[in-house]
Amino acid sequence: MHGLSADRRGRRALPLTPVTRSDWTAFARTLGARQRRWAQACGFVGQAGSICMLPDARGDSARVLCGIDPGLPPFALGSVPWQLPADDYRLAGDALSLHDAALGWALGSYRFARYRDAHAEPARLVLPRALLDDLAPTIEAIVRVRDLINTPAQDLGPAEVCAVVREVAARHGATCREWSGEGLLDAGFPSVHAVGRASPRVPRVVELTWGDPGHPLLALVGKGVCFDTGGLDLKSHDGMRWMKKDMGGAAHALSLAQLVMASSLPVRLLLLIPTVDNVVAGDALRPGDVIRTRAGITVEVDNTDAEGRLILADALAAAVQEHPDLLIDFATLTGAARVALGPDLPALFASHDDVAGSLLAAGVAGHDPLWRLPLWQPYRAMMASGIADTTNTGASRHAGAITAALYLQNFVPANVPWLHVDVYAWNDGERPGRPRGGEAQSLRAFHAFLKQRYARG
Repeated sequence: MHGLSADRRGRRALPLTPVTRSDWTAFARTLGARQRRWAQACGFVGQAGSICMLPDARGDSARVLCGIDPGLPPFALGSVPWQLPADDYRLAGDALSLHDAALGWALGSYRFARYRDAHAEPARLVLPRALLDDLAPTIEAIVRVRDLINTPAQDLGPAEVCAVVREVAARHGATCREWSGEGLLDAGFPSVHAVGRASPRVPRVVELTWGDPGHPLLALVGKGVCFDTGGLDLKSHDGMRWMKKDMGGAAHALSLAQLVMASSLPVRLLLLIPTVDNVVAGDALRPGDVIRTRAGITVEVDNTDAEGRLILADALAAAVQEHPDLLIDFATLTGAARVALGPDLPALFASHDDVAGSLLAAGVAGHDPLWRLPLWQPYRAMMASGIADTTNTGASRHAGAITAALYLQNFVPANVPWLHVDVYAWNDGERPGRPRGGEAQSLRAFHAFLKQRYARG
């Protein structure tokens, strides 16, 4: 499983010892003179990402030293699986916990190989079966996020997104239902229909439900724009190039739902994913059009490229009707969040301080951080409309992530604990444990937070 393998009695595995640069001098004294000279000749001093294979007296490989960055435990061994020969290795030393070592190893072993053959296999880290079983759901969920985002829009449209949701539902004994095309209007999803109606791949909303009706309701919503041209407010080439990832919010929501079910959390789960293509055609949504949303709020469309918040509005309104104990939405929503926080920090908006604090603490503890931005109410004036209740964008580029969150807040009553995550869901370059392409960001933090919030008594 992604570079990890279960240990068994008598299995030969080469010891692998993580070493930090600051500890190298002291650690080197524990080596024999021959191995110490060998490491010196190789220039190994514990620098992060470096590898040193130490020989025994016969010249055979005896152990492996790898330099790590102690500040990023889950990614410390992320570059190692593809640097070593495809053999079995066993963690040695105490510089890194086996859990963190295994997680980073698995994340670094990932390759998206749907469209080309894998020409090599990663090295394997052997683990006790119990730890492997414990990590498997998290790794599977992260891989699902990455795979879905990395898949080109030609092979992942609204129908395919719904099919993946049904597959996950079937595996966990959940119930699914779906609305599509003109049926969205009868079902009360007019904004989803308006955004997706121009595409030959009809817009859809898929719903997954699971759990004991007597448990508190956890509602998850994910933005599922399979490709975003910007609509009639057409994006530039640079802006459109990676818009296959605009369903990253849906990938996060689905994978978190998968983790909730795999963990058997004592909740009643509701997952809603509105999924569309935002394209240019004769019946495309126009700037200046007015939509009457599921909640009855009228919206003047100032920009057709602010479509994600339109489809989320109907899904949030549908979730609110079920009176959730907690409502969470994920969306690759604004470039403004990236300008403010960069690619690694998802922007968090929250209606309740205590809920936000618990989530942020879980993110820090698990090295899966988020950063909270304010729901600054005076900025609502930026979205005033002369003919409708609101517009879908602000009057300027100022505070774009905040005004988007404020727009969504229109559809969530103040008494409902709500968390909105504006997530990038992408790695722009190769880093240890984080290959270029689709990425799960804050998924582990949310899972830890939910396990704590809904811990069994």
